[in-house]
Amino acid sequence: MGMPQPADRWTADLVRSLPEDGQRYELISGTLVVTPAPPWTHQFVVGALHLCFHEWLSEHPDLTVVFSPADISLGEDEILQPDLFVVRSAPGEPVREWSDVKELALVIEVLSPSTAHYDRHLKRKRYQRAGVPEYWIVDSDARQIERWRPGDDAPDVLTDQLTWQPSAGGPVHQLDLDRFFQELSAERPRT
Repeated sequence: MGMPQPADRWTADLVRSLPEDGQRYELISGTLVVTPAPPWTHQFVVGALHLCFHEWLSEHPDLTVVFSPADISLGEDEILQPDLFVVRSAPGEPVREWSDVKELALVIEVLSPSTAHYDRHLKRKRYQRAGVPEYWIVDSDARQIERWRPGDDAPDVLTDQLTWQPSAGGPVHQLDLDRFFQELSAERPRT
């Protein structure tokens, strides 16, 4: 199947009506972004990060780590599919539908050749405008994470230790990046 036919104006409903053809469709600030399914190594990194956060967040009932496919909207006629993200929910108001997602505490994108440009530019700017407290770009080949916050003109490039504090005055999650990337390299299947 070829590319979807251009629309005069893409809407979230039009994007949702596209066939399930193995492509990943996102609508970001009015731009339709179409990328192929991520490669094996990309998904392996996403899974390893999910495991790092899942256990720690189990003690924080207001925070949930989730991975795509997703249907996140930060504005009208938008569909975002971050690789991995942490949702904050109000006490007694669990998230049951994508439309229940009101606050992203963290968004993580793992670079792959087909998404690097979008992750570093279009998506980063959209998450910054939305006030997402932290946006991480994971480059497993360079063994580093770029951490962006709203208003940043340049990222913090982290290679040793990453500290994340989702709530002011709350517990801190630390990720030893050197160890994480070493373990990832030792365990990651070669393709």
